Amino acid sequence: MQFSLLAPNIQQFIETHTEADIHRLALQKNPFPELPFTQILEQILGRQKAKNKLPHWFAAKNILYPSKISIEQTSSEKTAAYKASLISGETLIDLTGGFGVDDFYFAKTFKMVTHCEANEKLSAIVKHNFEQLGVGNCEFHAGDSKEILQELQQNFDWIYLDPSRRNEQKGKVFMLRDCEPNVPELLDFYFQYSNQILIKTAPILDITAGLSELRNVRQIHIIALENEVKELLWEISKGYNGVIKISTINLKKNGDDYFDFNWNESLQPSYGLPKTYLYEPNAAIMKSGGFNAIGLQFGLEKLHPHSQLFTAETLVDFPGRIFKVEYNIAYQKSEMKTLLEQTKANITVRNFPDTVETIRKKWKITNGGDRFCFFTTDVNNRKIVLICAKIQN
Repeated sequence: MQFSLLAPNIQQFIETHTEADIHRLALQKNPFPELPFTQILEQILGRQKAKNKLPHWFAAKNILYPSKISIEQTSSEKTAAYKASLISGETLIDLTGGFGVDDFYFAKTFKMVTHCEANEKLSAIVKHNFEQLGVGNCEFHAGDSKEILQELQQNFDWIYLDPSRRNEQKGKVFMLRDCEPNVPELLDFYFQYSNQILIKTAPILDITAGLSELRNVRQIHIIALENEVKELLWEISKGYNGVIKISTINLKKNGDDYFDFNWNESLQPSYGLPKTYLYEPNAAIMKSGGFNAIGLQFGLEKLHPHSQLFTAETLVDFPGRIFKVEYNIAYQKSEMKTLLEQTKANITVRNFPDTVETIRKKWKITNGGDRFCFFTTDVNNRKIVLICAKIQN
């Protein structure tokens, strides 16, 4: 029935109503009684979500969209393109193909991509869409990915997976063994078909926890988009037992930020009191935990072992936000009343006993404006407030 949605008059209706309010539209009479209106509304909602996230799909004609959750869970084109820039070769098999955004980009760096998807309807949708998008070097298999690997009996340059959490595990601590497929359990099986495995996980996965379940990890990529961490990528090489490299990237409109370091490297940071400039690492670096490494690499001093804020007298090119410190005040009543009470400011709390909400309520500070205030603790364990002007996002 899904291919009935490709009728020209229905496609025209979907395209015309791309900007429509879905809830209002749902109250109208179905102009196409031969199809459930919910299916047509689902296509409109898919186009709306694809507009910014998946511009290639949005721009193409006769694209079919799956359920809302499949669109929400798929990679954005920006993160998929970056992912595909990391690996290349003759063949790649994606064992959790989904809506196929990652495979669209893998098809640009591999001669042949194999898309596996347990949901037969979704597999058919992706095959159809790839024809519309002009992708000719991808083959499609619907069913259990383990069985497909056994049936194909082929060695691949890379295996790619994006394990999903099982429904009964949603409220528990995120562990790879609670996902489908269970990669830690299947790792030896996968190594029968490829020496190189790339695993995508949600940013909620703790790096230490992931490393406790996996072996042969060569590199971990932490990908942020406009300072929001979107995914972790785990490169695994059969037999590898060397140093694990951590690579962070923050994909931005005005230029990407990169920072690399080695996991568990013993580094001794420098500490100091606030100076002229304040540095806050981007979200990907914050997720990585590479705070000692970044301070040493950029010649910065940490304000406190647990604050993850840095300072220097000089301005350096830094992967994160940079501020000029205008006032450094003690967190006490007289200072707060003079400089911040009943004003407007952007508040950040780092290694500080009060929450942002508590501070705003206590001192009647409204959100916004050009002032940026960091409530934190200095190296002498004093509670301080740094009132700053932003230099770099």
